[in-house]
Amino acid sequence: MGVKLEVFRMTLYLTFPVAMFWIANQAEWFEDSVIQRKRELWPPDKEDQRQELEEFKERIRKQREEKLLRAAQQSS
Repeated sequence: MGVKLEVFRMTLYLTFPVAMFWIANQAEWFEDSVIQRKRELWPPDKEDQRQELEEFKERIRKQREEKLLRAAQQSS
């Protein structure tokens, strides 16, 4: 009985990690679960949102340049 139990335990100890590795590396399952979840959490950017962000960055850059220019003129 003891030898059979040890053979069963050793088979289980070796089979479980190999099976988990095989399951985790299935490309179809990865596509279905992980990538779909990522798309739900972070949808692709819309063009108008991207344009608003670029305009905001440009406004901030201009304000920073004007502030630095005023500071440079006052120190001169």
